[in-house]
Formats: sequence, structure tokens, C-alpha cells
Amino acid sequence: MTRDKHPRCHYHFGMDDSTDSDACKPQQIAALIETSGVAKAALPAAQMLVLAILAGAFIGFGAAAYTMVMTGMDPAHGPSRMLGGLVFSLGLILVIVGGAELFTGNALMVMAAVDRKITLRQLLRNWAIVYAGNLVGAVGLAIAFGFSGLLDGPMGVTAAKIAAAKAALPPVEAFVRGALCNMLVCLAVWLTFAARSATGKIFAILWPITGFVMLGLEHSVANMFFFPQGWAAGAAVASGGALSNMLWVTLGNILGGAGGVALAYRFSYPGAIRA
Repeated sequence: MTRDKHPRCHYHFGMDDSTDSDACKPQQIAALIETSGVAKAALPAAQMLVLAILAGAFIGFGAAAYTMVMTGMDPAHGPSRMLGGLVFSLGLILVIVGGAELFTGNALMVMAAVDRKITLRQLLRNWAIVYAGNLVGAVGLAIAFGFSGLLDGPMGVTAAKIAAAKAALPPVEAFVRGALCNMLVCLAVWLTFAARSATGKIFAILWPITGFVMLGLEHSVANMFFFPQGWAAGAAVASGGALSNMLWVTLGNILGGAGGVALAYRFSYPGAIRA
């Protein structure tokens, strides 16, 4: 047996590149991300869809917890937003540690596509199925919350305000906030590949996700929950405003994750990935 209990960090690398206690190095993470992208592309459609539905529900739980935490608080108060971000991190923790397929994180699959380890068709297939599954999971959870009675009180007032604020965002702002958001989400996913334990993965997730929520950035899968939650609470938000937000935020998420993180790292560590 080798001395390394975590051989995954030695993908295409020599045995002296890390020790038992070290996190994976960035070039090692790049290789692992690409390998993960190949595996994701190969998932059967039914399995991919179920895992995507779970991820939509998981992010929805984080969004619901955020809604409750912000109830009674000033949404412009920085420390309150920071607390909301910590709570919202529940969603990605469940996705990563529990195992599920999240559209925004799968923007990193572009690394495998650029190196022709997967085809463009495989990439788009994954994105389409996962996006649809995330939508089903998030909307389904929002409907459940609507029947739970939790939205009949102060939490419902907060839910309606959140949905209205998102629908009111101009397209350019929604797009830019979406791009910045998914840079942080994909960086959170990137950092989890460096971790050697579930605890390490959780800590890797907390601060990037807290940061994007605290800054008021836009996440398409979270918004799949926030809008129907707001409607369930009686929000007077036009469907056109919600669809516009979803369109621009989704496009921004793709740009920020695929371009701002995946391609940037792909071109920073080409030797590591091709080795």
C-alpha cells in the first residue's frame, strides 16, 4: 500500500506532490474537475434527472432557511445578510456532501468539453436535464411550503418581498449579478475538490456561498424556489418579471461559472489536465 490514504489527489501526479494532511493542489483539482465532468456526462438520463430534482430541493431548503432568518431583519443590514448567507449554505452542503446534480456547479464541465473529453452535445444534454430537474425540485419544494402554513405569517411577508425585489431587477443587473454569483458558487465547488473530508468540504462551501448571498448576487436555481415561494405567499409578481429574471440570471450564471472559473483554470493549468 502507498502512504497516501487519499490517492485521488495524485491523479496524473507524482507521489511527492502532497502529503496525507495536505489539500489537493490547484493543478490536481483541475484534473479532478475534468474527470468529474466526464463522469457527469456519462450518467443515465433518469439518474441524472433524479439527482437534479434532489439538488433543486436542497437549494430550496437553503433558500427557505434564508427566508426565515431574514424575517424581521433589515435586508440592507450587512451582518444580517451574512447570517442569511451562512444559513443558505445549507443548500450547497447538501448537494456536495449528500450528492446531487446542480446546474450552476455543472458549468465546470466546460473544462472537459474544451479538452474534448466530452462532446458539446453531452454537455448541453447534461445542462438541459439538470436545469429541468432543478426546476422540478425547487418548485415542488416551494409548493410544499405553500401547503405547510409556514408562509401564512411573517415568513410569507418576507418571501413576497424577496420575490418582488428579484423581479424588479433590470436585465443588465440580473445578468451581472448572475455572473458574479456563479463565479463564487463554482469556486466553492472547486475548493471542495481540495478537501480531504466532509468537514473540509463544508468549510470550503461556507465562505464563498455566504459571500454571494451577503452581496445580493443572483443564483438561478435559488430563484426557481424564491419566485414560487413568493407566489405561494401571495406576492403580486408578474410571471413575465420572474421569467425575465430567470433568463438573465441563468445566462449570467453560465458566463460566470463556465468562463470566469472553468475556462480560466483550464488555460492556467493545461499541462495538468492533459497529462
